Amino acid sequence: MTEHPPSHEGRQPLVARPQERTRPRQEAGASAVPQPAVPSPAPDPAGTARREGDRLRFVGAATRRIARGIDLDEIVLGLCRATVPTFSDAILVYLRDPLPVGDERPVAPFVLRLRRTDRLRLTDDDPENALGAGGLPVQVTEGVRLSLLDPQSDVLPAAELCEVHAGGALSEVLRGVRPVFGDSAAARAALPELLGADRTVPSGHRAILAPLRGRRRVIGAAVFLRRPDRSAFESNDLLVAAQLATHTALGIDKAVLYGREAYIADELQRTMLPENLPQPTGVRLASRYLPAAETARVGGDWYDAIPLPGSRVALVVGDVMGHSMTSAAIMGQLRTTAQTLAGLDLPPQEVLHHLDEQAQRLGTDRMATCMYAVYDPVAHRITIANAGHPPPILLHLGGRAEVLRVPPGAPIGVGGVDFEAVELDAPAGATLLLYTDGLVESRLRDVWTGIEQLRERLAATAQLTGPDHAPPLEALCDDVLDVLGPGDRDDDIALLAARFDGIAPSDVAYWSLDPEDAAPGRARRLARRALALWDLEELSDSVELLISEVVTNAVRYAERPVTLRLLRTDVLRCEVGDDSPQLPRQRRARDTDENGRGLFLVNRLARRWGATRLSSGKVVWFELTTRPPAVVSAVPQ
Repeated sequence: MTEHPPSHEGRQPLVARPQERTRPRQEAGASAVPQPAVPSPAPDPAGTARREGDRLRFVGAATRRIARGIDLDEIVLGLCRATVPTFSDAILVYLRDPLPVGDERPVAPFVLRLRRTDRLRLTDDDPENALGAGGLPVQVTEGVRLSLLDPQSDVLPAAELCEVHAGGALSEVLRGVRPVFGDSAAARAALPELLGADRTVPSGHRAILAPLRGRRRVIGAAVFLRRPDRSAFESNDLLVAAQLATHTALGIDKAVLYGREAYIADELQRTMLPENLPQPTGVRLASRYLPAAETARVGGDWYDAIPLPGSRVALVVGDVMGHSMTSAAIMGQLRTTAQTLAGLDLPPQEVLHHLDEQAQRLGTDRMATCMYAVYDPVAHRITIANAGHPPPILLHLGGRAEVLRVPPGAPIGVGGVDFEAVELDAPAGATLLLYTDGLVESRLRDVWTGIEQLRERLAATAQLTGPDHAPPLEALCDDVLDVLGPGDRDDDIALLAARFDGIAPSDVAYWSLDPEDAAPGRARRLARRALALWDLEELSDSVELLISEVVTNAVRYAERPVTLRLLRTDVLRCEVGDDSPQLPRQRRARDTDENGRGLFLVNRLARRWGATRLSSGKVVWFELTTRPPAVVSAVPQ
């Protein structure tokens, strides 16, 4: 009777012992050949089934861990943490650099970059702190003391970069897709090319090279390694490595596509918002934009500030319904339309009416809310029209916060409705706050509760700076956003704050000139008198020359009186208006031409200049740099 050796359990529950060879069966009718007595282990069906069940449970848990990752680093980290030390003692993950996206055509040769390495590494001095190559702790098994991938080990650190050439040994293994043992003929030629020529791997079935193949092409490779004092890999472990590699590659593919889509969406959103706010005369501006949560990061909220003739400025805040690329695209179209309409100097209610028509042309379900306001720093007035948007809040200098009573109107895109504009006082030192509903509305509070909380927050912030000083504009915007509280936002947020400084009446001079030949000379005399009262005589020559050229051009085409206005702020601004819609264009005059040099002089001498078409004609303006203004009496009209 043959005595069987005792059965020993493996160190790791998921690793089977190497299968021992058994004597082949004798075929029927074959002569029996005397064999020496060799002890043979008894079959252990229960142990084999248990190991296979453990292996399946491991694959399920590992793939779930890999699938939890959203971005590239989380997926690769999930693979490393799922396999070390349960399946292998060390892992090296190589990915293409750069990673291909979608249907991008691959290039050859391509480069693999070592993305991450993890290994089990313990020391006797610190047995409870095991760190992987990325500096992160790894799960350890009590009583195990390994030192893998260090100078005393037979496995050295791998190369950082690897160039894969077509027709090479590594290229053939990657093209084969299926994992191979490290001691196979293909892997013995491919691993030095991947890890580096001076690197070695453990002998025997203690290394697995697994290609990472995405939906269309190989995107990397993973190398699983085991210590010599641990059971070697088995044939079934190749299937495990294949499952891990497949789930990892598909997850990386999706992460790269998601990252590209998110990048495009963010760039689209960012380019459709103003990169820098203008600095119009008599008003200071500040803005904030916050995207929604990660699941709805693309929205249709926008803000804008558009300089208008007469030193006025249009303030716009809008919100396209929905969170998608379509919402962002519609937002861009409506913002462009609003800028074009503002350039025509249309009243606020007319701008909203044309935006409503544009939204209907874009589609039947294109809905948006919008607040459009025009601030005049000379008159210290603001005209506001609303299309279904939350009302603005005006923070006065003394600290009183007021929700402005503006007719709500219907959202843009409804069609067949009229919009109404109101004109309100805009005292110097006051701050107007325009915002979208994401700031005041959420799943936990209704919009009016949020508006009241915002109003109280503004009043409390203003009282901290005292009754004679307005709070700093940028700090005020940051403080307003604190009303949101912690947690994810349900909607994106656009915020536009305008501090009204205004222009004092003593810094404004206005005249009306008949369109006659004597008009340029009278304009020069009036400008010279105003500059003398403002103590700006050093600008007289330049101002008289430029005013003469601009007024002469206006008189040539005007049929009604020409307007002349001078504004003194940090610059001297001159505005000449007439009833001709034709905008002047700068051109190079020939030597024999008597005309055509006026705008050339304006362009050379003025700090800035421009022309704006109005519904009643046009305005040509230019600016000259001045020294800080002094306090003087008002200019006689």
